[in-house]
Amino acid sequence: MSESRRAFVLEDIDRVWIEYDRNTDTLNIVFGESSEEADEAILTESDVGYRMKGGRIIGITIYNFAKRLGIEL
Repeated sequence: MSESRRAFVLEDIDRVWIEYDRNTDTLNIVFGESSEEADEAILTESDVGYRMKGGRIIGITIYNFAKRLGIEL
């Protein structure tokens, strides 16, 4: 695996909640407890944010979500 790519574990997929914020056009996907603090966050070049704790993904944020889908709100 190259240095620019890392592997993470996705757990708690049976405890997922999804929330869309129309004001900021962001989709938040949370795995496990929503109050869990991340120890690392990564924002990709494609405006997708990942929150991690202990090498596992605890949240994903997709920015400009409706715009990506071509939906005008």
